[in-house]
Amino acid sequence: MPIEICTIGGYSETGQNSTAIKVDDEVVILDMGLHMENYIRHTEDEDISAMHYEELLEVNAVPDYGLIKDWKDKVIAIVPSHGHLDHIGAIPFSAGIFPTAPIICTPYTAEVLKSIFRDERIKIPNELIASNLNSVYKLSEKLSVELVNITHSIPQASMIVLHTPYGKVVYANDYKFDRQPTLGKKPNFERLKQIGEEGVTLLIVESLYAHEHRKMPSESVAKQMLKDVMLGVYTDGKGMVVTTFSSHLARLKSIIELGRRLNRKIVFLGRSLSKYVSAGERINLIDFQKDITLVKHNDRREKILKKIMKEGKEKYLIVCTGHQGEPKAVLSRLARNELPFKFDNGDVVIFSCSVIPVELNKDNRDKLERSIRAKGARIFRDIHMSGHAAREDHRDLIELVKPKHIIPSHAGHEKALNLASLAEEMGYSQGKSIHMMENGKRIVLK
Repeated sequence: MPIEICTIGGYSETGQNSTAIKVDDEVVILDMGLHMENYIRHTEDEDISAMHYEELLEVNAVPDYGLIKDWKDKVIAIVPSHGHLDHIGAIPFSAGIFPTAPIICTPYTAEVLKSIFRDERIKIPNELIASNLNSVYKLSEKLSVELVNITHSIPQASMIVLHTPYGKVVYANDYKFDRQPTLGKKPNFERLKQIGEEGVTLLIVESLYAHEHRKMPSESVAKQMLKDVMLGVYTDGKGMVVTTFSSHLARLKSIIELGRRLNRKIVFLGRSLSKYVSAGERINLIDFQKDITLVKHNDRREKILKKIMKEGKEKYLIVCTGHQGEPKAVLSRLARNELPFKFDNGDVVIFSCSVIPVELNKDNRDKLERSIRAKGARIFRDIHMSGHAAREDHRDLIELVKPKHIIPSHAGHEKALNLASLAEEMGYSQGKSIHMMENGKRIVLK
């Protein structure tokens, strides 16, 4: 029997990643992600709240599992690749559709999920299983799954390898090849090469930056960019606020190191920061709290901000949520004077991130930046390197795993075409070995 794929989400847009793979009479779902733009538009928040699946489906914020209703009783596992919400954010709302399917993921991803369940008092029937990186987990007599260590903008990201009797399926949705990571191990190139030699039937690979003709620079480059701004700009007597992705623990580690060099007391503000940092500390991945004050509760937030204003902003480094201008995040609330903190002329605000290029985020960030500038603060944008592969990284991956078939993912049609054109350069052909998919489509690989 062949391998059949249903591309549920993340193939007609960026976000709500989810793919079902059917092998004989068994189905494995890879990723259950949110469409972040639609989710934030609906909730005005980047964090997870307890809501109903049907409500989120109506606003196209979660994958539509009605697309595989005929496979529902065949699902034997849900395997998220890493802990970003566009890959795990739908699990609290959707996993219960497949109640007997365990969720198998890396220890850090499991801790993030536990935090979401605990904070929002969400209960799901599925067993949550933490599987170590670079180990193989047996799903059934025919199928097993391997989580190969890879680098991305969150700890313990994995390239999922589904071992089947008909060859391996490699799911590379999200990754980059960083040989100088600032937190965690380098990608497991040796294992990827070995997997390629063993025989890969299908590679499902993200396409976000397949149009960029370069290798994506290392996170160590982003650290140097931060150093240039944080240590190289005149900040004596000035407040300093940094915002970045809450899950980017490597970036946060660099910010802490630089804050210590400035002899500033470091304060982390925001629910999602607390969630991701606490998850990392619970599994001894990091030990930030010896160097920072992590404010977990809203009532403590006002108290600490009053203390900062009283003692002097120049003595503190504030790290907070709100890098995309989310209306309910801490930075937006600071800019609107909703919290006891005041921006003054010459204060420094650093966005250690890119603007995710969707209209909602662009509009929110524009409003936020205009508000901050109106108060006289200095803004430093794009102090950042992406955690996603660029075209030459994709070329190396294809060379390593040598798949028979390629499906571009994690993007709309236009970006997927850029990945397809690279594959064509390497001898693959559209319709035969390159398959352009959309949400809800199925394909049988023989």
